[in-house]
Amino acid sequence: MSILKVSNFMTQKVLTAHPNDGIRHTFFRMREDEVRHFPVLDDDKKLVGIISDRDLRRPEWVDEAPDLSHIYNLDNDLTVKDLMSTNLVVAHTFESLHKVTKLLIEHRYGALPVLNKEDELVGILSATDLLQALEMLLADQKQKKKA
Repeated sequence: MSILKVSNFMTQKVLTAHPNDGIRHTFFRMREDEVRHFPVLDDDKKLVGIISDRDLRRPEWVDEAPDLSHIYNLDNDLTVKDLMSTNLVVAHTFESLHKVTKLLIEHRYGALPVLNKEDELVGILSATDLLQALEMLLADQKQKKKA
């Protein structure tokens, strides 16, 4: 079924960060835009990393007071390049959802940047996008049973 390609389910409106963006600014953009992942593009619009809300969490927060400054790295002197992941795993528009789902599970990621054949960022595929694909498949299966 060719409809089960990354390009059919990815989010095309991708919000991005720059390596020199401040962490505090990036954190509040994530909260405001209700996203958990920003692909990171350099000045040439080349994908150089990804930053997630998980990257912003402090590992030692467990025994501290539960406010944002203790849970998250919101230090004014940190930039995206200080905390972003640069060992990138990406998806391509032409790949199957099955293959990309296996990658997300294997690496325990919540989203993957999506590149076209020219390796340009054109989308992001998140766990929510995969749940929408699953819902479509289940609805289709239910329709077939009724017929």
